Amino acid sequence: MIKTLEVVLVAAFAALTLDTLWGVFSRYVLGNQSRWTEELAVYLLVWISLLGAGLAYGEKAHLGVDYFVGKMDPAAQRVAAIAIELLVASFAGFALVYGGFTLVSKTLEAKQVSPALGLQVGYAYLAVPISGVFFLTFCIENLVELFTGQASPRKGAPVTDA
Repeated sequence: MIKTLEVVLVAAFAALTLDTLWGVFSRYVLGNQSRWTEELAVYLLVWISLLGAGLAYGEKAHLGVDYFVGKMDPAAQRVAAIAIELLVASFAGFALVYGGFTLVSKTLEAKQVSPALGLQVGYAYLAVPISGVFFLTFCIENLVELFTGQASPRKGAPVTDA
């Protein structure tokens, strides 16, 4: 799942790069910037940010969580890691998945369309619940590893009983 997410993010970033280059080229060389380039760049940046945050969390590379948990003694690391995973899962489930699907469905019902791309905005907002599903999946995986002793709270290293 992580490899698939990485491929999607690389493709989205490549599309963002090409879109931005085309926007600059069409503006400064052709003298008339394409209308859709800026709007597409914004939507791609949102998707990359949300999915990238999920990927970073899945790889246990989330800087804030890793930093604070790493400062504790090993016994407290496990307790803190479980509490953090439960908090992240709660936020991901309620705000990202539930709130995101509510946002998407209400926006699709309203038939709100982006001005330049002509895309229903609800589809652009799908990044919110999709990233929430990734966060939840990684939280469940991390909790299973923590409860079974397969990994420590930091960077997936083996747990040592100290």
